[in-house]
Amino acid sequence: MSPAPPVVRQDGPDVVLTVHVQPRASRNQLVFQGADRIALRLTAPPVEGAANAACCALLADLLDLPKSRVTILRGETARRKQVRIQGANAADILIRLQAG
Repeated sequence: MSPAPPVVRQDGPDVVLTVHVQPRASRNQLVFQGADRIALRLTAPPVEGAANAACCALLADLLDLPKSRVTILRGETARRKQVRIQGANAADILIRLQAG
């Protein structure tokens, strides 16, 4: 079995963030679950892309970035998603997420 990819990694000028999404939560929040897992709890249901849109909106809000810079790279229909954050630094993203 191959090792899990890093939760936050630099990909050229962008950052790829691996998150676990829990739709239909009681409130929107980001939770660190150990050093190797970030969970996003979202109030949105997992239908018609609502949870994906909420995922990008929450991350953009937490990172104080425009929503257009945060997109789903992989996992549109899965709970485990890879999110691309355009024009960012991995170390800065991790610090901002931990502070928020």
